[in-house]
Amino acid sequence: MSDTPKFPQRKPAVFTISNDPTSAEKQAPTRRPPASFDDKIVMTADADDPFAATTTALPDTPEAAPRKRRFSFAKLAVGAAGVLVSLAVGLWVDSLIRDLFTRSDWLGYLAIAAAAIGLIAFLVIIARELSGLMRLNAVQALKQETIDASLSQTAKPARQVMAHLVHLLASKPQTARGRLRLKETETEIIDGPHLLDLTERELLTPLDREARGLILNASKRVSIVTAVSPRALVDLGYVIYESARLIRAMADLYGGRPGTLGLLRLMRDVIAHLAVTGSIAAGDSLIQQVLGHGLASKLSARLGEGVINGLMTARIGIAAMDLCRPMPFRALKRPGIGDFIGDLTPGSSRTKTPEGDG
Repeated sequence: MSDTPKFPQRKPAVFTISNDPTSAEKQAPTRRPPASFDDKIVMTADADDPFAATTTALPDTPEAAPRKRRFSFAKLAVGAAGVLVSLAVGLWVDSLIRDLFTRSDWLGYLAIAAAAIGLIAFLVIIARELSGLMRLNAVQALKQETIDASLSQTAKPARQVMAHLVHLLASKPQTARGRLRLKETETEIIDGPHLLDLTERELLTPLDREARGLILNASKRVSIVTAVSPRALVDLGYVIYESARLIRAMADLYGGRPGTLGLLRLMRDVIAHLAVTGSIAAGDSLIQQVLGHGLASKLSARLGEGVINGLMTARIGIAAMDLCRPMPFRALKRPGIGDFIGDLTPGSSRTKTPEGDG
């Protein structure tokens, strides 16, 4: 019987069979070396954002949006009545001119000249009002175009938005520096959302800063005047006057330049937004939330009303800013009522900074 060699037996093991011969040795992915843009690209710092330094515990109201224009029988009735009134005025002018010609020829020619001058002036007014409405519509169309461009995968829509915004704000000296920067970096940025953020920072930061000054000054004037005025009717009239003045200034600042009809439409949209969000009902609860129950109880009734009217004017200004700004807030912080509380109520302890209580 022959001796057979005995080999050591190894324990069964599990092996993973892969079709990729290099899977066992996973190599680290190659990374391209970090690159930097040219020194021409300088982003506006967050510290320059006029609304980024202050936050409060107060909830921000939703962003105001223009009401949708829909067909209504009331508009149809008003249009038909306008046509009838125009025809009646035309017949009256024709009858007047004929009667003047029967009295004297020079009176008839004078009436014709006056009617022609009045008609030309009326047509100029209509053209200016239509131009103002078209500018407001262009601002809203640019805002929607910005939203669509932010969802695009290419930079072409963002460049179109930048070109339209530069054209809209070309007459604003505050945007001269931003327009120059955008022109220098025209081919440096290929990402659409980043280009929109850069456009907003460079073009709208100085305008937002000036808008904050407009809102704050109007709120202070309303707060002081309504605190010392003897009649509630005077308070109401001055608040309406300052609100209309603030809305027109806000539209002019952002390139809207509305006429009378455009201003009335903006005021209607602002009032509708405040009514929907419940901002018009702000009262003692707001002043107590801002100042605290202890300080609010020590304020006189007139001073409290002045502060509340000032805060209401600030809300109107914020809503007007939402409606008149040609781009939605993306890279910059949207203002809130808390950004103006510290200036209207110096003794308030509700204002906070990101580092802590301020």
